[in-house]
Amino acid sequence: MIIERPAAARGVVKLGWLHSRHTFSFGHYHDPDWMGFGLLRVINDDTVAPGGGFAPHRHANMEILSVVLDGALAHADSAGHKGVIRPGDVQWMSAGHGIEHSEFNDSQTEPVHFLQIWIQTDRLNAPPAYAQKHFAFDARRARWALLASPDGADGSLAIRQQARLWATRLEAGDAVQRELVADRRYWLHVARGEASLDGRMLGAGDALGFVGESGVLALAGRAATTDVLLFELP
Repeated sequence: MIIERPAAARGVVKLGWLHSRHTFSFGHYHDPDWMGFGLLRVINDDTVAPGGGFAPHRHANMEILSVVLDGALAHADSAGHKGVIRPGDVQWMSAGHGIEHSEFNDSQTEPVHFLQIWIQTDRLNAPPAYAQKHFAFDARRARWALLASPDGADGSLAIRQQARLWATRLEAGDAVQRELVADRRYWLHVARGEASLDGRMLGAGDALGFVGESGVLALAGRAATTDVLLFELP
């Protein structure tokens, strides 16, 4: 089964300093048909105005990944972790038994555009944890680079779930393949640009879910710069 989630069908949130598109139900956007995809609970496509941001707020028992597309995002949390993430960086925060954090645009002049991703954890009330890594775009050009995994394989971030997050960057004419296994779920999200998947055209924000599918996905870049994420889930 292939599930389509067009970019234009996502939920919209506008708060002046924030423009967000929600792939799944989140906050003020609620759609009972889109509560998540297996263990993948949130993909928020956020653009935050200069100087704007999310004031300190609390989460628990969720694996949270932030992927910056443009600009710089400043993080601080109640466990003492601080950092600024920029394009190519991925930040992981395991909320564990509870943690308070804030996320602000680190620039007073330029917006920050990033994806916030939540994956359900495989354990409850563990101690919170945090890590940040840079994954060079050149290293993922026309290949799948592993950003997050249960065991930190290939230099990826080690998260608390039997899930993997892959990323690729494609330029026009580039192609990449990925084999699907029928007993795993997959969610493919175009973060930027345009791509064709086995002849199906996908633009920025478009997504496809794969359940019980096997075979090879053939993805080709159709824009100057295309960034694609692929989630592999139990």
